[in-house]
Amino acid sequence: MSRKSQALSVLIVSTLAFTVCFMVWMMFGVIGIPIKKTLHLNATEFGLLAAMPVLTGSLVRVPLGMWTDKFGGRIVMFALMLLCVVPIYLISHATLYWHYLVLGLFVGLAGGSFSVGTPYVARWFPKNRQGFAMGVYGAGNSGAAVNKFVAPALMVAFGWAVVPQVYALAMLAAALLFWFFSYQDPAHLIDSKITWREQLAALKDPKVWKLCQFYSIVFGGYVAMSLWMVQYYVGEFGFDIRAAALLAACFSLPGGVLRAAGGWLSDKYGAHSVTWWVLWVSWICLFLLSYPQTSFTILTANGEKTFHVGLNVWAFTALMFVLGIAWAFGKASVFKYIADDYPTNIGVISGVVGLAGGLGGFVLPILFGVLMDLTGIRSSAFMLLYGVVWVSLIWMYFTEVRRAAVVGDQAKDLGLQG
Repeated sequence: MSRKSQALSVLIVSTLAFTVCFMVWMMFGVIGIPIKKTLHLNATEFGLLAAMPVLTGSLVRVPLGMWTDKFGGRIVMFALMLLCVVPIYLISHATLYWHYLVLGLFVGLAGGSFSVGTPYVARWFPKNRQGFAMGVYGAGNSGAAVNKFVAPALMVAFGWAVVPQVYALAMLAAALLFWFFSYQDPAHLIDSKITWREQLAALKDPKVWKLCQFYSIVFGGYVAMSLWMVQYYVGEFGFDIRAAALLAACFSLPGGVLRAAGGWLSDKYGAHSVTWWVLWVSWICLFLLSYPQTSFTILTANGEKTFHVGLNVWAFTALMFVLGIAWAFGKASVFKYIADDYPTNIGVISGVVGLAGGLGGFVLPILFGVLMDLTGIRSSAFMLLYGVVWVSLIWMYFTEVRRAAVVGDQAKDLGLQG
């Protein structure tokens, strides 16, 4: 088989494997709703339940990235997927809250597959195609949308306990398919003499931490919203779980599938330009989504008159659709930064940045629940994200936009003096 055919095969089966892993990772966002009802959980407890898999999926990203650099993505991905099969199945037999939390930690290992597949796939392609390749692989995020189609259908037909059983079989099948149709290139391995300390030395670069902050929005926010939106539609608009999941998929689906388009745009226009516009679109959408349903009464010449201000379900869903597209582009642009700036250390850097994004996806659902319990305002989740985007815009302006303008002006002055 030619090198080009091997690269294409690796990209296809890796994306399929990541899609299944992400579907499993987001499972509690749907099955957590009947579990919440059965166990009488409050919003904070539901947030912790939904976010628990995200914690381990985030924490293992750095070591998995290192192992991918040293041992190759093929064996690491295959072993990781097999390791998740049994814990996924056992969820169907859990009965107590702590059972779900503990099993959620083990199931969360599937989320670490991102920092395995990203460097594994990228190294099969030339630099000018890496943004697109990583975008295609990252489109496996659409597993969050697949989960919203598959899980509710299984729940309605057979009960929620069937969902983890089916997902365990899907994970096993995907692992075997990946193993038989993927390849390994020894040239992609980093010299085994390089120590973990030497690999982690890149963390001294301030740019890495800036990328972590950006990714905590576009990926962490995406994960958090994917976990939160089904129950949001149920509580805010009164839909049943099937309709709620379908509407929530209007955010999750473009947020995953269009990541490949974000990779292409990043290759063509540069990671900086794409990320800058993503942040501004996010800022506008989150500003509108933050406004709570409001009723107020004013005294007119003809007596009291009551007005209602708020987004209806269609306007809300349209904004979430746009936000999903923006974050899909943003996820790809952040990793284009990594491919451009750290070509020999993609595994470790993508692991660190992925860790930050994953931790955002872990912390945010819990904070959503806390804010909901404290204020009773469901849109407080968007208020929180709006503030986080403000921080990113300011940070990017002072470190990239303003600096580029200042450097350009200085260059013009020097040219005039010459």
